[in-house]
Amino acid sequence: MPSRRAAAPSTNPIPVHDQNALARARGDRWLPDPPLTAAAEAGAFMDRVGFAVLFPTDKVTAPSLWEAVAGPDVTPFADGMGPLEERVWRWKDELPTTGAAWYGKFIHKRASLLSPAMLTALYPGDGEPTDHAELDLPDQAHHIAEALLTGPLSTAALRELVGDRGRYDRAMSALQRHLLVTSAGVEEHRAGWPATVMDLTCRLFDVGGGTDHAYATARFAETMIEATPADLSRAFGWPIATARERLNALP
Repeated sequence: MPSRRAAAPSTNPIPVHDQNALARARGDRWLPDPPLTAAAEAGAFMDRVGFAVLFPTDKVTAPSLWEAVAGPDVTPFADGMGPLEERVWRWKDELPTTGAAWYGKFIHKRASLLSPAMLTALYPGDGEPTDHAELDLPDQAHHIAEALLTGPLSTAALRELVGDRGRYDRAMSALQRHLLVTSAGVEEHRAGWPATVMDLTCRLFDVGGGTDHAYATARFAETMIEATPADLSRAFGWPIATARERLNALP
């Protein structure tokens, strides 16, 4: 597993003179050739880019697992759930169980993946199951985290625990925003879609012991090639002043 204390990657920008050149440079960085066909390849891809949203959107500029699987010009779900969509959907639950990538709503508050090194650099707690207790979270978020102390639970069971769908969604968003929980496989049902299983991040990944925001910032800047404080702020949820300070501190 990559170490959080590994040397930060180079942040020397690739010379870019216009938006088309920037798009081409990002494509070279973000799009594997050939596209990904196996979960192990997806893990290597996450180690290379550090972070990715699950599916691309016009409002978010970031690597996406979908484009790494399907290519840059294929619209997801254009014909429903096809083989490529199924592959991405399956990997989002598989990758955390092998320690290859964390999954949850984080980058731009969207469904996204983090490499183990990026996760560890951003994780706010000590790596203990009780990390949630030190954070300002909704009451229902604390209840969910406490329920997970005994082991992973399905999203259906956790929704039932909270009772109200809106409060559950807000609680789960808060837990994922603080990187405290992640997907941990699925629970099959005789009928209908399988239910996602959630677990504490610290049970699946080697996290805790202090953040390394310098590494996370440098990794973000390298992957984005060109990054503004607003880009970093929106992606990681940091205050704009904090994002500016951390980008300015890069060598």
